[in-house]
Amino acid sequence: MKSLEDLRQLRDSARQMLYLREGGGKIEIVIGMATCGIAAGARETLVAIMQELEQLCMPNVVIKQTGCVGLCDQEPLVDVTFPGEARVTYGKVDAEQAKRIIADHVVNNQIVREWVVER
Repeated sequence: MKSLEDLRQLRDSARQMLYLREGGGKIEIVIGMATCGIAAGARETLVAIMQELEQLCMPNVVIKQTGCVGLCDQEPLVDVTFPGEARVTYGKVDAEQAKRIIADHVVNNQIVREWVVER
């Protein structure tokens, strides 16, 4: 550091990295990948979501995994969150349902109400 401007640039760079790491400005999809989720088919759901997003070339979507959230009877669970909006949780999501969630909710911002789980 040689100047105050160098320090500001370092700060701005660190903020940008934190923003990106937290999925800033992007649609976030979280899949339950605890033992209960995996046993219920979450791996297949995750693969289907990843393939669908890759096929659609959607760089504005971040996929994350989480552990058990206490709704084991609803696994595989998939959360979809748009920036600035409330999280929507889908339950018992198989690979085919995952494709519809991507098409309807992620691409067209239309919630698939029949699969929503209240948390």
